[in-house]
Amino acid sequence: MFAVLTGAGLSVSAGLNAYIPLLLVGLISKFTDQISLPPSWDWLSTWWALTVMTVLLIVEFVVDKIAVVDHVNDIIQTLIRPASGGAVLSATTAASELDEATGTAVAAIDNPTVAWIAGIALALAVHITKVVIRPMINAGTLGFGTPVASAAEDTGSFGMSLLSIFAPILAGIALIFVLIAIIFLWRARRRWKKRRADRKVAKIAERYSKSQ
Repeated sequence: MFAVLTGAGLSVSAGLNAYIPLLLVGLISKFTDQISLPPSWDWLSTWWALTVMTVLLIVEFVVDKIAVVDHVNDIIQTLIRPASGGAVLSATTAASELDEATGTAVAAIDNPTVAWIAGIALALAVHITKVVIRPMINAGTLGFGTPVASAAEDTGSFGMSLLSIFAPILAGIALIFVLIAIIFLWRARRRWKKRRADRKVAKIAERYSKSQ
């Protein structure tokens, strides 16, 4: 149960930033006993993997804070963030729970394909929400709000990742708030689009009346 909450929370984090949860899982697995990765996922804690993820995280950290460039980055990340979500959920639920009867490790989710699909779906839902909300922030603040929004997303991804690893029950509660936030943001976007459409109609009507 805890492993599933951990994986789900990390997948949500990946929807905001693909590299933060992967890097944390790799580092914590390498230097502590908090996460025990199965053999098929040991590469996440190798130095070459940690180095590559660190470089990619730095690039993501910079480009996501520049208006317009962030939109191009989001398009590229449409494949990467969901894949990261599937990876972290699969890695943290594979052979991660102890069977009390046999004393052997068993997978929290028996079917790896199910774990991948669930992780991809969670990360994709958060990613799409991020993609459709960011233009509202960019347009509403003339781009000045872009680095603030990006920093908030990075902080949220980092905080959610830590909660998922060290306090999975709290992460489960946080997931409920994330769902509420996603619903609220989509409704806000619908209202924003309606206001924009109304302004366009008003401008067209004004131009038409002046031409008469």
